[in-house]
Amino acid sequence: MRILILIIQFPPDTNSTGRLMAQVGAGLATHGHAVTVITTFPHYARFRIWEEYQGRLAQMDYAQGMRILRLWVYASGTKQRMLQRLVSYLSFNALATVAALLTHCDYDVMLCPNGSFFTGIAAFIAGRPWRIPFIYNLQDLYPDVPVKAGQLRSRPAIAALERMERFMYDTAQHITVITPAFRSSLINKGIPERKISVIPNFVDTDFIRPLPRQNAFSARHGLDDKFVITHAGNLGYVYDLETMLEAAALLADRRDIQFLIVGEGVAKPDLQRRAQALQVRNVLFLPFQPQADLPWLRATSDVQVSLYKPGAASDSMPSKVYEIMASGRPLLASADRGSDIWHHVQATQCGICIEPGNAAELAKNIETLYNDAALRDSLAHNGRHYAEHSYSRPVVVAQYHQLLSTFMR
Repeated sequence: MRILILIIQFPPDTNSTGRLMAQVGAGLATHGHAVTVITTFPHYARFRIWEEYQGRLAQMDYAQGMRILRLWVYASGTKQRMLQRLVSYLSFNALATVAALLTHCDYDVMLCPNGSFFTGIAAFIAGRPWRIPFIYNLQDLYPDVPVKAGQLRSRPAIAALERMERFMYDTAQHITVITPAFRSSLINKGIPERKISVIPNFVDTDFIRPLPRQNAFSARHGLDDKFVITHAGNLGYVYDLETMLEAAALLADRRDIQFLIVGEGVAKPDLQRRAQALQVRNVLFLPFQPQADLPWLRATSDVQVSLYKPGAASDSMPSKVYEIMASGRPLLASADRGSDIWHHVQATQCGICIEPGNAAELAKNIETLYNDAALRDSLAHNGRHYAEHSYSRPVVVAQYHQLLSTFMR
């Protein structure tokens, strides 16, 4: 079967959805499918195309059994506001549409993650002349996420994006969502139940695995003798890292507790200014780390966090939750009661979930985990067990293989 994946970020870019889809594509290739990816030149971490790719319109690569066509994309090189991000999305989808049209004979079905708003429209235009169906993969609910994060306030813009999103729901042959709450949200919007499948995200449990707490990464950053609380990933507006900084201030007298914030994103400058204003010396900011260091970064952490602002967790299920589980470390999450994250933590017993925005409660639970090694071990064991048996790459790739195979022409 000939499968096209349309996605704006793809390795070596550091975006988590890109890494997940790379593993899906590689897994589908091992099932005997011919997989092509249309994506961009790497640009995600610092909003600019990597130097070695600059000055090119397109380039073909091959990796892990996949053919990868990389395209130019608008990347401003500065902190991206919503308008700049939309222009970036439009530039990719315009070029991706042309590229897909020029290679139409190669595909039986298209798989389109919705990380760039308009990917479903590109797939519809490219596939319509030859009746190539597309599967719309929802990693987030748009435009709900930027609206709730306060990034998008214009009512006309919100209405326009809602119409576009509904168009993509209606024209997709099938829709995959990553949580049951996403499925319920679409059904409430009038999308037929038969058109929606829940396929969760996953983690490579061979790559992310329990490793020694003291290692080269922890030594390099002076963390061997610290109790480390880590956020690792995108520093976006939906994450409640301001509360993490306030909890750090509350625990400033516990000199062996160290807070680690690893990543890049639009919220990082504001977070750094807030940390300076709070005069917290127990917070260390690091940039995105090389992919090879990720297992050691997670091993260095005694507790890992996934903290959402009020209302934001209802529209997302971060893939880093599965990485934390696979790493054999407890999760401390903040999310609205009743959200998928809340239910997930309760069902798997992989960590502790609290409601957002409460620095005192966050600090209290950090102290609980600090003082109770047996509790940490139990939560970590549960997380690793569920990661291996329910959220590993072979388990989830098999679900994609089964669904995509129904579209073989």
